[in-house]
Amino acid sequence: MSNIRSFATETGELSRFAARVFAETPKPGFEWRELLRQCYLVGNRSLPLVGSTAFIMGMVLTIQLRPALLSYGVESELPYIVADAIIREIGPVITGLIFAGKVGSGIGAELGSMQVTEQIDAMEVSGTNPFRYLVVTRVMATTLMLPLLVVVADAISLTGCFIGLNIRSVTSLPLFIDDIFRYLEFRDVFPPLVKTFFFGFCVGTVGCYKGYNATKGTESVGKSANEAVVVASMLIFLLDLVAVQVTDLLGLN
Repeated sequence: MSNIRSFATETGELSRFAARVFAETPKPGFEWRELLRQCYLVGNRSLPLVGSTAFIMGMVLTIQLRPALLSYGVESELPYIVADAIIREIGPVITGLIFAGKVGSGIGAELGSMQVTEQIDAMEVSGTNPFRYLVVTRVMATTLMLPLLVVVADAISLTGCFIGLNIRSVTSLPLFIDDIFRYLEFRDVFPPLVKTFFFGFCVGTVGCYKGYNATKGTESVGKSANEAVVVASMLIFLLDLVAVQVTDLLGLN
């Protein structure tokens, strides 16, 4: 019973924290310079890991699917099948999970250490709004940068697919691109891209919430980083499930 009560309390506090982010964002005096700095840090911090993972994912998926499609005589459909799987589901979810592990944990640890060392309290005393400067800018940065990282990851995955396809056969780049975009439609690209904005918002909000509310003591810094990754990853899976159901009801699948 206590676990259920604790879960409900945590959910309510996180929801109130997210509502405060929405309330603080449109107010005058937004920290645009800090937002741009955080966008650069978030993207630069994640791109190497996201890119390498995406390349391997595209190549491995191509190599694994080729024998099965070859046995059915539809090897020519391999580029589109891989592209559809990556763009619709694998790319957004895997990139979101990597983003949560890399960026979410970093935000949780950073704000947690600032809370433990009383830097946030010092900002309040000096007249600076720490929530707007530290939280809102980071949440906005993760919300904006994750969709861009997903687009880059999809492109890198398709590059890996092209290389993997040419390991056992020979396919020209124009033919490869034509095979992908021959059947790919707007509804295959737009809904997956939209849900990545929600993924990014969840990663930033959870990371900031765990770090901003860290208790005193150095142990809480590591705990905040770990909980930020776990909670953000679970929210990504739940949001993905909801997004699939909504797009299915709207006939976008």
